[in-house]
Amino acid sequence: MLKKLVQVLLPLALLAACDVPTTVSTPPSQSNAPTNSSAGNDELRGKDQAERAFVQVLQRLEPVAERECRNRTTGVNCDFRIVVDDRPNQPANAYQTLDKTNRPVIFFTLQLIQDAYNADEIAFVMGHEAAHHIAGHLARQRQNAVAGAVIFAGLATLTGGDAGAVESAQRLGEQVGARTYSKEFELEADALGTIITHRAGYDPLRGAEFFTRIPDPGNRFLGTHPPNAARLETVRRTAAAL
Repeated sequence: MLKKLVQVLLPLALLAACDVPTTVSTPPSQSNAPTNSSAGNDELRGKDQAERAFVQVLQRLEPVAERECRNRTTGVNCDFRIVVDDRPNQPANAYQTLDKTNRPVIFFTLQLIQDAYNADEIAFVMGHEAAHHIAGHLARQRQNAVAGAVIFAGLATLTGGDAGAVESAQRLGEQVGARTYSKEFELEADALGTIITHRAGYDPLRGAEFFTRIPDPGNRFLGTHPPNAARLETVRRTAAAL
């Protein structure tokens, strides 16, 4: 029985080890110009323009995100801190986390800002990451990880695994549990991020066009991000209802 359990767990371990961490928004890369446009959000033609646009987006979108957070949550810290990781050679990336006081922090690498095609894209990424906090995705992910660890450790114990096998199963269950609903979390953040982006005065449809220019993760089992087409459809459907 233990052998059968190992045969089940090993493929899951390989999948867990080869995927991208959760709550990471894949950045846009400059390509063809978008087909639609929004007033005041022209194409960013250089690094300086992109960095100025980031500051403008932050000033407009942060209070909107904080208002949405207060309206949709109870007892949650809605005082966002949005910072730039300007360390050299950092890949384009953005993610949401919490500091030691449970204040929500949104990190942007400088490369992501410089790669943005327009201000709408910066706004959409910022709104998406804020939405992760408002929806409580970090806490829900931790709960799923704990549940996965308990289940896998229990299976290893029931099948006669020794202490090492149980510990390994527990670690693997934590990884698998954390990924269980990650695609759903991304789509939830896309939907709420669309609302935040729109209410801040930016075009979420234009902002989400970077999905057409990045590699499609497809619909992989235990993948962390949903297919690009599903994300675009979520944005379109949400925007249509605004």
